[in-house]
Amino acid sequence: MKPQNKPLITELFTADPSAHVYEDKIYIYPSHDIPHNGEDNDNGDEYQMEDYHVFSMEEGSDEVTDYGMVLHQTQVPWVSNQMWAPDCVFKNGIYHLVFPARDKDGIFRIGIAEGKNPAGPFTPRPDYIPGSFSIDPCSFIDDDEKVYIYFGGLWGGQLEKYRTGTFDPNGAEPEKNEHAVWPKVGLMKDDMSGFEKEPVDVVILDENGNELLAGDEDRRYFEDPWMHKHNGKYYFSYSTGTTHYIVYAVADNPYGPFTYQGRILEPVLGWTTHHSIVEYHGKTYLFYHDCEISQGINHRRNVKYCELEYNEDGTFKTITPEYN
Repeated sequence: MKPQNKPLITELFTADPSAHVYEDKIYIYPSHDIPHNGEDNDNGDEYQMEDYHVFSMEEGSDEVTDYGMVLHQTQVPWVSNQMWAPDCVFKNGIYHLVFPARDKDGIFRIGIAEGKNPAGPFTPRPDYIPGSFSIDPCSFIDDDEKVYIYFGGLWGGQLEKYRTGTFDPNGAEPEKNEHAVWPKVGLMKDDMSGFEKEPVDVVILDENGNELLAGDEDRRYFEDPWMHKHNGKYYFSYSTGTTHYIVYAVADNPYGPFTYQGRILEPVLGWTTHHSIVEYHGKTYLFYHDCEISQGINHRRNVKYCELEYNEDGTFKTITPEYN
């Protein structure tokens, strides 16, 4: 692999790449932007995704294999529209494609589709995970084989509408001097049939041990959770949304609380930013998206990747995107 400053996939628009190593290849599970002439808005109505493709790449080559469409919304009984950013986890000999979508009432839920191959195809379960809500599931499997799903996104992702514990269609973000809206984490049952326990807050602290405030838009959580482990530490990374950074926080356990550390990626071309982190053959890579192909049309994005480097103290060297 030769990290490059150009779109990785050009035959269709892809975004929100979740990258994992299976069978000694990097498999990429992105969302699929479908071009249209509608307007952008804060509710995310412009993101009219309705299916998933899976891609892979191998050591020594930037050639990408497209395995074609592996799941369409018409195959999922509970879905109405907007199949957004997915992820995948290998558990009990099965590849579980974990994905968000709106149910028949327009509320985002998280579903699972199963396959025997990392490239799919995937067969969806008839209903979403009980008790699931919002968007952007990251399915992290720890060293003890326990699977945790991190999830949540503001605005179109509806996370702020659950501040009272149940869905409130009029729910709003907190005041700027209140603590931020937290993403969620749920431990899955061993058979992946549902949450072992009710999902709890993923609390993010500043350097003084105080919870980040809603007005701290350079650091507070907006969407795009990702979890990986390095030297025994749990790295929780995410997008700040309105300020367009990928940042990270660290803890000693998968529940946190997590202490904010800094930025991974400066803003890219386009409004959204969404990422994943994967270790492969001794190197660490950051997968992300921007809007280079479409020159800034936010619902026509393209996946990229680059090498991500640690400092000696375990912090990251911040990456600044480059454009010709």
